[in-house]
Amino acid sequence: MKTYHNHIIKIAIVASVMLTASACRKTYFPSDKAEDSGLLTTIEGKRTATLGNYATLKSLNYENNYHWLAELPSDEVAQGQNSSSDVTNLYKYTHLVNSANATAYFQQAYYIASATNKIIKLIPDGSPADLLQIKGENLFLRAMLHFNLVRMFGRPYAQNPTTNAGVPILSETVSETDAAIIKRSTVAQVYDFVIADLLKAAQCITVEKSNSFATKTAAYALLSRVYLYMDNNTKAVEYANLVISSNKYQLMQDAAYQTYFRGDPEKNTENIFAIKHTKTENYDYSAIGSLYYSGDANGNALGQGESGWGEIYASVKYYNFLNKYPQDKRKSFISPLIVNGVQQLNTKLTPAVPIYYVNKNNLQEGVINLTSPVYLRLAEMYLNRAEANAKLNNTQLALDDVNVIRTRAGIPTYTLADVTSTHSILDIVLEERWLELAFEGQRAYDLFRNNRPVVRDYPGTHSTINGSVNQTINPTDARVIYFIPQTERDKNPNLSQNP
Repeated sequence: MKTYHNHIIKIAIVASVMLTASACRKTYFPSDKAEDSGLLTTIEGKRTATLGNYATLKSLNYENNYHWLAELPSDEVAQGQNSSSDVTNLYKYTHLVNSANATAYFQQAYYIASATNKIIKLIPDGSPADLLQIKGENLFLRAMLHFNLVRMFGRPYAQNPTTNAGVPILSETVSETDAAIIKRSTVAQVYDFVIADLLKAAQCITVEKSNSFATKTAAYALLSRVYLYMDNNTKAVEYANLVISSNKYQLMQDAAYQTYFRGDPEKNTENIFAIKHTKTENYDYSAIGSLYYSGDANGNALGQGESGWGEIYASVKYYNFLNKYPQDKRKSFISPLIVNGVQQLNTKLTPAVPIYYVNKNNLQEGVINLTSPVYLRLAEMYLNRAEANAKLNNTQLALDDVNVIRTRAGIPTYTLADVTSTHSILDIVLEERWLELAFEGQRAYDLFRNNRPVVRDYPGTHSTINGSVNQTINPTDARVIYFIPQTERDKNPNLSQNP
């Protein structure tokens, strides 16, 4: 196997993230060869290596699998037909110890984390600002990777975080020998590690680049999310405030909002951090959006298979809730397949499922299956702050932030009179998160971390499990997280398995 940083040079030059795909299947800790240290002796070499780390996020093993693992367990999607791929298992909660998607994601995430370590460990904390900038960006990436991993493979923070197993912590101090026998840290330890990395990243980063790069405000934004997941609501508010008050970002409005995901991501004033793809980096039928959409470049739905597989739809549950206000601008992210005024159904299931394509992961710059996945954006900061204030009993403040999002969507706002014993302020906030952040990999986590179940009472392939459209996954169910990949446990006997 060639060394990782030889690959990085090629990635940075030709933006070909596929060069690392086969390597990441072998081990999540790349070999440390002389060529690596040779490249990393100069600041330009460190910059090149860091660009390579960003580029590797665009690999199918990372980008697609992150999305599938985070999004498919939610109640806002419906699978229209069984597939021979592991995607069906992710959707149905019939997880496998040798899940192809979970294994590829686990390996690729640690592969990138280990690459960040090679740079982090070479830059002491007292280094000049230009070197600390590089260190800070890699710290942000490492934190993001560990946070995503612990959400997927470790139980929600609210459930005994100091005893429940999280994931291995791969820091710059872990040698290659130790990595081969590393144990899983607790959920709390992983969260503490993530927070420490993000705080240091925010200190190190002094140059605010575009939203395709780690920035100080991106670190603050991710801290807001992490603290919210920990139910540390005061801190969640504090860091959301830092992002909002920075005035670096503005909510997209009107037509720009309705085509939010279709433009150049670096020109989007609301994006905080996105994985940018150019027009030459279109995965076409292998792209995330291919499973969600089949239609033209303007968002008009066509028959299944015309431009993409079109097998994952917006659920009837989500669409009906969104359609409560027909003027809701977020309906522009849904492309129902309508022929001669009639909503079309996928009859491969009984009962048949309405074909509500989702175009949030498509149509960038007029390319049907091109997308630049958005990981952090300003709307989430308002909703993070709203949820945290709801839990701090700051009801009016929570409503104020929810109403910012509802006003942008063009639907009626709430008053204190709308908060009742049967429709709490937390209900209101979580509903708005559902409407606004749908298909962005947050819904299932929002429910489980708040001790709420995922309830599927609509048609989809989950009905083929027991013949019922009703599937409920409780937050304490073993299935809310994935198995540690068996291939990794075969290599490392110290990796315990999830129940």
